[in-house]
Amino acid sequence: MAPAEASSRLHLTPHGGAGPGAIPDQVGPGSRLWRLLQQGLLGLLLAAVLLLGGLEPVAAAMDYAKQVLIGADFRGADLRGVTFNLTNLRDADFHGADLRNASLFGAKLQDADLAETDLRDATLDSAVFDGTDLRNARLDDAFAFNTKFSNVLIEGADFTNVPLRGDALKALCAIASGTNPSSGRATRDTLGCA
Repeated sequence: MAPAEASSRLHLTPHGGAGPGAIPDQVGPGSRLWRLLQQGLLGLLLAAVLLLGGLEPVAAAMDYAKQVLIGADFRGADLRGVTFNLTNLRDADFHGADLRNASLFGAKLQDADLAETDLRDATLDSAVFDGTDLRNARLDDAFAFNTKFSNVLIEGADFTNVPLRGDALKALCAIASGTNPSSGRATRDTLGCA
C-alpha cells in the first residue's frame, strides 16, 4: 500500500484514537467484518434449514436390532450402516436398497427380497437366508462365515472376498449362475467355484 493510501484511511484504536492495531472503518468485501458477517448469515441459513426440516436424517443412524419387522418395506432405501442384528425380517422387501456396512448379524431373512441390493462390507454372520432372493446383489467383502443359505436365488450375485463355510460354498456353487450387472463379475467366479 502506498504511503498516501495508508494515510487516507481512518483507523480507530479500541480507545477511540488512530494508530497501529486500529480497526478499519470499512465494511466491504475482503474485510474481516465482512467475513464475520458472511459466516453469521451462513450459520443462520443452516439453522433455518435444519429447523424447517429441509434435511432428512440419514437412515444409517437407525438401529432395528432385535425387532420383528415381518413384511417390512425397505425397497430402494438408504440403509448404510443400519443395524438389524437378531431381527426377524421374514418377507421383508429390500429390493435395490443400499445396505453397505449394515449389520444383519443373526437376522432371519426367510423369503426376503434382497435382489439388486448393495451389501458390500455388510455383516451377515449367523443370518438365515432361506428362500431369499439375492439375484444381482453385491456382497463384496461382506462377512458371512456362519450364514445359512438354503433355497436362495443367487443368479448374478457377486460374492467377491466373502468368507463362507465349506458346506455353504458347495451349496452355492451348485446353483451359481449369471453375471452381476454392476461389477461385471460372474457369480461362479466370485465364489471361486471349480
